[in-house]
Amino acid sequence: MSPLHPLLPLSILVILSIDIVATASSSSSRFRPGSAVVDNPKLPPPPLSSSKRFEGSSDLVHLRYHMGPVLSSSPIKIYLIWYGKWALSQKILIKDFLSSISADPGTTPSPSVAEWWRTASLYTDQTGANVSRSVVIAGEYSDLRYSLGTHLTRLSIQQVIASAVKSAPLPVDHRNGIYLVLTSGEVIVQDFCRAVCGFHYFTFPSMVGYTLPYAWVGNSGKQCPEVCAYPFAIPGYMGGGGTAALSPPNGDVEVDGMISVIGHELAELSSNPLVNAWYAGEDPTAPTEIGDLCEGLYGSGGGGGYIGAVMKDKEGRSYNLNGKNGRRFLVQWLWSPVLKACAGPNALD
Repeated sequence: MSPLHPLLPLSILVILSIDIVATASSSSSRFRPGSAVVDNPKLPPPPLSSSKRFEGSSDLVHLRYHMGPVLSSSPIKIYLIWYGKWALSQKILIKDFLSSISADPGTTPSPSVAEWWRTASLYTDQTGANVSRSVVIAGEYSDLRYSLGTHLTRLSIQQVIASAVKSAPLPVDHRNGIYLVLTSGEVIVQDFCRAVCGFHYFTFPSMVGYTLPYAWVGNSGKQCPEVCAYPFAIPGYMGGGGTAALSPPNGDVEVDGMISVIGHELAELSSNPLVNAWYAGEDPTAPTEIGDLCEGLYGSGGGGGYIGAVMKDKEGRSYNLNGKNGRRFLVQWLWSPVLKACAGPNALD
């Protein structure tokens, strides 16, 4: 689950004490600054680790594997559900990010989205099978008429999925499929802006007829960009000569902000699709997952509300990952089970 962005992300790290099961062994490529400008505007508060490469490192943070499946079947097939009205440019931007997860290394410079996903792929199931590195967009469905209205509950999200699969524009894919519901800016979703910016779960057979992993992320542009599109918009209490909002890499505050939340939810959905695989804590209804542990961290030195060192292009737009079609993105880091720390391919050596 993606909590509200401006919350200090590492305050939870010192209280978790669940046994770790470390599996797989691989390491993301490390970014070495070249022509890009690394933006490190101020000294952050001391992180939990003295390492500049893996922020948030702590022996007190432990994930436990609960014996459930991960999304190891290849490829992971994403079925996109666009709820409400979306500009074509916004759809293309989101799809470029999703397509970048499995981009050929020769097509995108480092640090890349595909390198970022390698951390998610370190997670395994009880057979030793890793989360798949292959992710494709397998289908799309648009609900332009707000068939369930503009006020949705968590159960309503499942009804949106049910409509998409029962009317047959999207298949029922038990083996490889995940369903990504994206709501437009006019749609108010239960707990949106107040408690979450996105969430993932699985559908109930009583609602949809099948158990299918899914995620939801909302467009916060008209409701709470300072919460869910942070750091491209900032709360009023952080202004007044303090922290300034960053310029989004693709010029779209609301969708650039969504992309980090989408990445967060997809990584957690892949490593904990039925909420019985990788998480910390004893309550599966409120798990602390691989994205939650690194919420708000985008680069080296991050912690205590500081996002870390990221890059800027010549137009002053901030990013930390390269994608397909010349795109750039700012996406939060993920918790590595091997390094026992937050990690990203733009880490400074």
